Parts: sequence; structure tokens; C-alpha cells
Amino acid sequence: MKKRMSLKDSLKKGKIVYGPWCVIPSPSTINVIASTGIDFVIIDMEHGPQGFETVGDMIRAAEVEGCEAIVRVAKNDESLILSALDVGAAGVIVPHIESRQDAVDAISYAKYYPVGSRGFSPFTRAGGYSLRNVKDHAEKQNRKTMVILLLEGKGGINNLDDILSIKEIRRKIDAIYIGAYDLSQAIGYPGQVDHPEVRKQLEICIRKIRAKGIAAGGYVAKNDGDIKWMTKLGMQFITLMPDCTVLFHAFESFYPTLSANKK
Repeated sequence: MKKRMSLKDSLKKGKIVYGPWCVIPSPSTINVIASTGIDFVIIDMEHGPQGFETVGDMIRAAEVEGCEAIVRVAKNDESLILSALDVGAAGVIVPHIESRQDAVDAISYAKYYPVGSRGFSPFTRAGGYSLRNVKDHAEKQNRKTMVILLLEGKGGINNLDDILSIKEIRRKIDAIYIGAYDLSQAIGYPGQVDHPEVRKQLEICIRKIRAKGIAAGGYVAKNDGDIKWMTKLGMQFITLMPDCTVLFHAFESFYPTLSANKK
């Protein structure tokens, strides 16, 4: 396995990291993406069709290139979070966080005692399949597992201050991801992500998150202006276009030339 600085340590050091959403259920596709030197990949189980057996293979395909794989689970569910972490994900992105209690539940599902209530088993890929490190397994996993909250609706945006009031949140949460499109809808300008009020509120959210020592995350398409603006605000965890979308537009860009040659 190629070695890089861990994603968790990169964020703690204030570095900016980039990675795509991956919905194609293909270890080979993940391996190609990871080999570019990208910081991370997000295996999307909310919008992608892959099951956990395939997800395990996708995680390994990323890791051989020194790239960490994070899984977006389909919902804030104890069983789904447990399975994603047990097959070896570096962390989870938990969607639809609408309240402080949602955030508390996500933390509890992802972390072992004394931080949370994650189901304990060393007989998994995360546990090394054996009894050798049983006593250290919980502490090690609590230290290395990344938890990223995804605020997607009015509730999450409106309750951000309450979520950030969770005791020792910096020790429990690695990043909070704010969707610009969701924010635009929450404040009454649906889809108008360039609206001055949307940008103003996004700035406020990012600054609140960063003030707690937590990385702020968000999505950008291929737009250097947006990337510069977001990084200037202090956003560190930046997600890129999904693998299927990049593939689609790459082939689409050839189509006019190919069509002309058919004539």
C-alpha cells in the first residue's frame, strides 16, 4: 500500500483536500481515480447501487493507491454505519442531519464506548479479523474513524448552532458538510447558489464550523472561481463531480467530432 498523510491528519493540519463522489459500483473505476493522487473518494451508497460486498472491494481498490475511502451511507442508521466501518471505510458521511439529536445519534453509531455505542466485533476487516488486538480495537478505531455530518435541509442549517454545541464536538466530528443548493432552498432562494444572500449565509455557516475547530465541506463543479472563493472562506473538505458525470462529459466532448467524421 502506498503511504500518504492520513485524511484526518491533513484536515487537522488545515490542509485542503479534494475527492469525487463515486456512484459506479466498480473497484476498477475507484482504482483508476485513486491512482491520480486524489486525496479521497466517497463511495455513495445513498445514490449508488452498490452493496457492502462491492463496497469492501472498492475500499481496497482505493487503499492500494494510498487513497482513503469514505462511505456515504443511505441514511442515519446504526446498522448501515456499522457495516460501512466494519468493511474498512476510513469514515462515514451521514446524510440528512436535521437536528442536534441526529448528530448525536450519528456519532454514537460510528464510535465505540466511551464515545458512542458502535457494535463491537474484532472479526472484521476493520478489526484485523483476529483476537490479536481486541483490547486496543475500540480505542484505535475511535481515534482513526472519520465522522462527517451532511446538513441537507432547513432543519440542519437552522440548527447548526445547536449541533455545534455538542460537548467535545471537535473530538467527535471531523467535518460538517453544507450543501449550497440545500442552503439556497432553506433560506428561500432555491437553486440560486450565486445569490448574494446564499453566499452570505454559506460564509456564516463555514465560519461557525471553523470556529469550533472542525473542517467545513462542500461541493464544487469544475469551476476555479468557486474553488478559490470557498477555500478563501476556509473550506477544506471539497467534493468534486461524481465519477459517472465526469465519464459522461468526457465522452460527450468527443461526440461532435465523431459525428462530423461519420458524414
